[in-house]
Amino acid sequence: MNAPAIAQQLQPEIHQRAVPPALIDALKSRFGERCSTAQAVREQHGRDESAYTNVPPPAAVVFAESTADVALAVRLAAEHRVPVIPFGVGSSLEGHLLAVQGGISVDVSRMNRVLTVNAEDLTVTVQPGVTRKQLNDDIRSTGLFFPIDPGADASIGGMAATRASGTNAVRYGTMRENVLALEVVTASGEVIRTGTRAKKSSAGYDLTRLMVGSEGTLGVITEVTVKLYPLPEAISAATCSFPNIEAAVRCTIQIIQMGVPIARVELIDANTVRAVNAHSKLSLREEPLLLMEFHGSPASVKEQAELVQEIAGEHGGQAFEWASTPEERTRLWAARHMAYFAGLQSRPGSRAITTDACVPISQLATAVVESVREAEALGVPYFLVGHVGDGNFHMGYLIDPDSASERAAAEKLNHQLVNRALALGGTCTGEHGVGLHKMDFLVSETGSGAIDMMRAIKQALDPHNIMNPGKIFALN
Repeated sequence: MNAPAIAQQLQPEIHQRAVPPALIDALKSRFGERCSTAQAVREQHGRDESAYTNVPPPAAVVFAESTADVALAVRLAAEHRVPVIPFGVGSSLEGHLLAVQGGISVDVSRMNRVLTVNAEDLTVTVQPGVTRKQLNDDIRSTGLFFPIDPGADASIGGMAATRASGTNAVRYGTMRENVLALEVVTASGEVIRTGTRAKKSSAGYDLTRLMVGSEGTLGVITEVTVKLYPLPEAISAATCSFPNIEAAVRCTIQIIQMGVPIARVELIDANTVRAVNAHSKLSLREEPLLLMEFHGSPASVKEQAELVQEIAGEHGGQAFEWASTPEERTRLWAARHMAYFAGLQSRPGSRAITTDACVPISQLATAVVESVREAEALGVPYFLVGHVGDGNFHMGYLIDPDSASERAAAEKLNHQLVNRALALGGTCTGEHGVGLHKMDFLVSETGSGAIDMMRAIKQALDPHNIMNPGKIFALN
């Protein structure tokens, strides 16, 4: 990637489309107080957790409470060819929610009902505003749980739209494997359904997989049916410290290659351990750390843990400590999920330019160690966490948001990290999605032919380019 391409990542191109007063009047007439043009509300819906700044907010925010609301808002926007940007909880990291071409935001957070629990079939259907924590709280009495857990308490609709995963992906997969069916409002305002509650199907094009990961560029998700899993009979968690990052990563590689059915294995570098200790009032050894969890019967959990402890010892692992009670496990994982905010707190006033990549497990050590070496050589403060059991890791570069030089240095590191992942047979994003920040990297990963195919799909399903335009790829 050349210098102009890197510069594009520093500030997205903004091509605001005019939003006619007639559309705002129509939205206010139909939705009343649930259509807001207040500056504070618009600004809240015009930013996410990315490092982008100075992007104008949407012209209005519609708070949808039903599929019919979403369909009506989209139809009205389509009549005026005005962009529509779906909004869940605003936790995305790559600029997915930014109104780079103006338009209206459709907030689905009030669509937060668990619609149908089919415990016998291990499925549940929810509205898109249901969050992962809410879902697991609601189904706890069934003895089942939903395992996909990105760090934030994200909405299920947003998780489907970005093809999210999280700490459990090494055992339970990602949203790609766990979404069975969807209800979607298309760019014309039509309501369609994709998939069924059946575990498999060979009927027609797989429209569910097409919509999962489309980041709101093909439609607005209004219902999601996902798989559930039995709560494990036994759960055990442990931490283990290592002399360096490479040793921790090579330990993980051996665990996976030996077929240990570990449920979670998270890498936290020394910088992040230090930040997490300060933020969550823990006393973890401030060295590279693996945080692990084992699921199964009491006997299988014991066997897994003993084998992993033996493997860790071969790689210099020490201070293998157990979280033996549910409260201790919850505290550890809550601290892990707050690592992003702990990192920000470690440099007050900073913003994080975050990036994630995923590589084949055999290439993980090379990818992680080289990325750390480059950050330290350039002197950019960083934190590192990784769902390393599936080859996915995250770097957060902490910058002064007002410093152009710091931003450029962080983007240079991001550029090097992602290109390395691609060269090693990996992907530019394991779970954050493309959004704005990784559009150029997607071209490098897939090639122009694949991008042309994506454009053809986009133009066929959204001919006026109103669904979250300017994201994933450029139309021309």
